[in-house]
Amino acid sequence: MSDRVRIQTEDFNVSDEIAALREDDARVGAVCSFIGTVRDRNAQTQAGSEVLTMELEHYPGMTESSIESMIDQAHKRFDIFGARVIHRVGLLQPLDQIVMVAVTSAHRGQSFQACEFLMDYLKTQAPFWKKETTSEGARWVDARVSDDAALARWGIVVNNS
Repeated sequence: MSDRVRIQTEDFNVSDEIAALREDDARVGAVCSFIGTVRDRNAQTQAGSEVLTMELEHYPGMTESSIESMIDQAHKRFDIFGARVIHRVGLLQPLDQIVMVAVTSAHRGQSFQACEFLMDYLKTQAPFWKKETTSEGARWVDARVSDDAALARWGIVVNNS
């Protein structure tokens, strides 16, 4: 199992993960992290439907490889030392952690940019499928146009047609 990418059903401890990422690396002057959680509302629907559960599926092997490649791209684009992505799959409830992206560098700017770059990629290109269950029923969730626009600012054009 890679120390850079993990896809798992169980929760993760942010403090432990960041400590492991920084361990024995005295060059690190900055750590930037993003933690995504399950909201209790779907912001994409007009009424903001109440989310009861979210189920995430992935394609084992392909998902990890895809995220590993994007971490390689982050290393080429930004002056970073390390990066770690943990993404949960399975049945999740509101307030549950879904994803963690953490990046280390000498200075904050590079960590912030690389963390945002990786998160923008994950939102649109990582092979995950999300199904929300609301009081109106279950539905698969598509990537938003704003997510594609966020990725485009890094020079990555998405063709979803």
